[in-house]
Amino acid sequence: MPAPSSFDYAIVRVVPRVERGEFINAGVILFCLTSRFLAAKVEVDERRLRALEPEVDLELVRSHLEAIPRICTGGRAAGPIGQLPQKERWHWLVAPRSTIIQTSPVHSGLCEDPAKALEHLMDRMVRLQHKPS
Repeated sequence: MPAPSSFDYAIVRVVPRVERGEFINAGVILFCLTSRFLAAKVEVDERRLRALEPEVDLELVRSHLEAIPRICTGGRAAGPIGQLPQKERWHWLVAPRSTIIQTSPVHSGLCEDPAKALEHLMDRMVRLQHKPS
C-alpha cells in the first residue's frame, strides 16, 4: 500500500451576483505536489444556479468553468496560464477574486490516490446526495 501524500484543494464556486455573496459549489481543484497531480472536476447544477439568479448567463458560466480543468492540465490549449509550471497554475487558480467564479479557502488532506480523493470531494462538496424518504 502506498504511503499517504498530502494534498491541497479548493472548492470552485459560482457566485451569480457577487454583491449578494450567494453561491453554489460547482467543482473541486486538487493539487498533490508529491504526485505531481493537479486536476479539477466541474459540474454546475443549472437549476440551482437559476434559483439564485434567474438571469444568469449560463454560457458564460460554462465557459469559465470549462477553462479550469484545461488550466490544470496545462499546455497550449490552456492559454498563457497553461504554460506556467504546475505549482504556479495551482496558485493562480486558487487566488482570491471577486468575479462570478471564485474558489473557497484552500484546505488540506491526506490520500493514497489523488484522483480518488478528487472524486470523493466532488461527491461530498458538489453533488447533491438525495436520500430516499
